[in-house]
Amino acid sequence: MTVFLKGTDDAPAKTYRLALLDLDGVVYRGADPVEYAAEGIDRAQMLGMRMAYTTNNASRFPHVVADQLRGFGLTLDDGQVITSAVVAARMLRRHLQDGARVLVVGSDHLRDQIRLNGMVPVYKAADQPEAVIQAWYPELSWQDLAQAAFAIENGARYFTTNKDQTLPREGGMAPGNGAMLQPVILATGKQPEDSAGKPESAMYDEARQLLAESQEKNLGVDQCLPVGDRLDTDIEAANRGGYDSMVVVTGVARTPAILTAPAKLRPTYLAEDLRGLTMPQPQPSKEADQTWHCGGQTVKVDDDGHVTLRALEGGGDPLSDLDAVRACACALWEYQDRGGDMDSLDLPAFVVGA
Repeated sequence: MTVFLKGTDDAPAKTYRLALLDLDGVVYRGADPVEYAAEGIDRAQMLGMRMAYTTNNASRFPHVVADQLRGFGLTLDDGQVITSAVVAARMLRRHLQDGARVLVVGSDHLRDQIRLNGMVPVYKAADQPEAVIQAWYPELSWQDLAQAAFAIENGARYFTTNKDQTLPREGGMAPGNGAMLQPVILATGKQPEDSAGKPESAMYDEARQLLAESQEKNLGVDQCLPVGDRLDTDIEAANRGGYDSMVVVTGVARTPAILTAPAKLRPTYLAEDLRGLTMPQPQPSKEADQTWHCGGQTVKVDDDGHVTLRALEGGGDPLSDLDAVRACACALWEYQDRGGDMDSLDLPAFVVGA
């Protein structure tokens, strides 16, 4: 059965207690803030929503990330930043024994987390590590990748902090950790056996536990809302963990990908930016003739894949209206799930989220 976009009568910030915010592409792009992100976060906090900042980037200490966010005018504690290094070290603790040697391809932050979790970080394959953990960091070199490959060839287990193929930066999209895993995979023929970052749900699960006021007051999955810009990490992780989710179109995800997303990558809500946390989310609905409505917009997808957009009286240009995107997403998800030919679609040229 197709799961469609949901709606809320009130702002999500009043419906959910904790927002699990991705950072790259949602709150910032490299050193630059994302438009309206701070405004949306401030308003959501005023409505009673707490914030956790979750990132697959394992290269920076939480206090460094928190300082950057405070530079955007946000108010937060260092402990609200949950990096994949934090989650990865907790993951390795479950896989390895106390005192295990771990070759760390990553930053000092990741090494510190390994130590805090009772393991010993090492730098070379000659140190005979029991495991390799690989993360993205700006100084990554061929020597780092070679040492990882040597250790894995000698029997070390292989883990990673995340599998993001790209990383939003100030100048555009850069290669992410997933791209940097490929040289080691090709050299050794081995895939990482576990990943701490999204699309695994561990990032969200650990964050809601770490931010709980006490072990007796752990927040439930239904009280938390992951928010991201990537369908294949942020949203898939939410779906794997049973969370509702919101995708914003300020980073990687663009309208065509949202409209054609398979079930495992479909969000619960769609927003232009983080101000969506403070606005009721409109509920798309379907009429008997298979026409989908949302706000002042209607969409119908014929059996041959032809998409028709129409604004109701008083509605604006459908191509620049997020409600039309919402209605179109539901119509196309339904079309896809009943076996429609997605390759023959002529998708609308939406301006919003383009």
